[in-house]
Amino acid sequence: MKAKRARSPLLTDRQAMAIAITEARVGVGQGQSPFGCVVVKGRRLVASAHNTVWQTCDSTAHAEVNAIRKACSKLGTIDLSGCVLYTTCEPCPMCYSAAHWARIPKVVFGARIRDAQAAGFNELVIPASRMKRFSGDGVELVPGFMRRECRELFRDWAAQGRCKAY
Repeated sequence: MKAKRARSPLLTDRQAMAIAITEARVGVGQGQSPFGCVVVKGRRLVASAHNTVWQTCDSTAHAEVNAIRKACSKLGTIDLSGCVLYTTCEPCPMCYSAAHWARIPKVVFGARIRDAQAAGFNELVIPASRMKRFSGDGVELVPGFMRRECRELFRDWAAQGRCKAY
């Protein structure tokens, strides 16, 4: 007889973003940059990840890319239609493109690109809203969700004496 797999609980938007914030804090604890992300489908957690750029010496290992990779692997598909991406910071053009290619229809983010810049990160100043216009896709953007809590990640990171460079 096959054992039933326990299903993860249904998450609210705040709970999903709180998991992304926790992921960012885990990353910072491992010497990484303060970014976290989760992928949710049907209000259930599919994948969570943090930035691992320094750990992997891979400049593409942003939290969003890592979470999308994990979600695709877990679901056995590159099509993440029906999923929602919750991320602590507005996706950079690379991360927005990854969500676009994965067909993620909704992206919820906290801090803005300008917040990351103010913390010393080497951000391209191309907002997700502009990427959406360029692509013509139907991605729903929910900006500034729990922004205060997400911006605190940058303050906490800086308070630990982290370098101000990406």
